[in-house]
Amino acid sequence: MSVLLEQALRLPVAERIRLADDLYDSVSGSPGSVRLSDEQLAELERRLEDYRANPDGAVPWEEVQSRLRKRA
Repeated sequence: MSVLLEQALRLPVAERIRLADDLYDSVSGSPGSVRLSDEQLAELERRLEDYRANPDGAVPWEEVQSRLRKRA
């Protein structure tokens, strides 16, 4: 695994972002296999409450991705 990580870290930033996105997509298809900690669940609940209180303050995921890719 460390060899794979070393290779990934040598990629340009934009490619690492795409790789991270692809890896995330590969595990998000089976959400039951990923257990969240109590702290993570609490943070998700906090963010959901924030969103419900101010839905106009949310930024669509596609816009976040676009901004990140422009920085790379």
